[in-house]
Amino acid sequence: MRFLLDAEQRAFADSLNALLTAADTPPVIRAWATGDRTPGRALWSRLADAGVFALAVPEAYEGVGPLPAELAVAFIELGRHGVPGPLVETVAAAVLLSELGESGSAKRLLPALASGEALATVALPGGGPFVLDAEAADIHLTVDSPEAPTRDTTPPARLHLSGSGSGPTGSARPSLDPARHLTLPHPTGELLATGPHVTHAAAQALTWARLATAAQSLGVGLALLDRTVEYVKQRTQFGVPIGSFQAVKHQLADAKIALEFARPLLFGAALSMAPADVAAAKVAAGEAAYATARTALQLHGAIGYTAEYDLSLWLTKARALRTAWGSPAECRAEVLTVHGPRSTDSAVSGGDPRS
Repeated sequence: MRFLLDAEQRAFADSLNALLTAADTPPVIRAWATGDRTPGRALWSRLADAGVFALAVPEAYEGVGPLPAELAVAFIELGRHGVPGPLVETVAAAVLLSELGESGSAKRLLPALASGEALATVALPGGGPFVLDAEAADIHLTVDSPEAPTRDTTPPARLHLSGSGSGPTGSARPSLDPARHLTLPHPTGELLATGPHVTHAAAQALTWARLATAAQSLGVGLALLDRTVEYVKQRTQFGVPIGSFQAVKHQLADAKIALEFARPLLFGAALSMAPADVAAAKVAAGEAAYATARTALQLHGAIGYTAEYDLSLWLTKARALRTAWGSPAECRAEVLTVHGPRSTDSAVSGGDPRS
């Protein structure tokens, strides 16, 4: 099966690429890492004007979605340019509120998410213990359960809302990516909903978060490959570019193949939106981006380690996204629940089965 973008989707990707190229994202990323949100919020507003965040919001709430394939297209470009902020979390929050069908909460919060007026962060079961960029987010959503699940029953979940003025959530947790600020979620807040439908909505939101993370990872990997190819053309050794060495070509070819193998898995998952398909896509894209980061670091040599060199912005992001919204092991376990062990190796290519 072939997954080809249509003319409108390609034009959307090209327009985002042009917007982000003109925005010169490395200074925006470094400012976000130091706590200066002004350039990042300005870029966020321009992305919202381009329709990025409306893709996860239904038309009933001033969005244009849900459109997972177009969202994947957009997040590849966001990853390619290393855009900082709670991008995936805002999408997950929009899906969570949309799936709940609680018209009051949806009408109250979704239009601001679609327009880019508000940033959101969210904590979901299966998404890890921390929330991203809580100090920058206007909307904090937390789904938890008052009881521990048992083998036979799943207790009803609760959805709480708190805002940026709710005070600190605890000490920040260091991330491999300096532009990602992790904290514990607010334990309390306004109770928006409770019951089994919250559990279902949270599962849907988790699937969308993993899809967006997979697309973002693929974009990060493509950026690392492009930058490394340009570098090996310029750096010389023994009087010739190092890119002319067969060993270097092989490493770059392996990275290219891994990334291109992840691409159809990503768009296939966007079409089905089956949790196992999305988990497989996240493993493939995350592992391909991580392998490309290792290749990029090796071929750049010592300069790749320096924080002042832009490559580091993508190196650290590839590592952080690999485990965000589900580690490779957790995503492989999701695939196994549906496909079984025999088909997992073919469904989840490009990864280390031991990680």
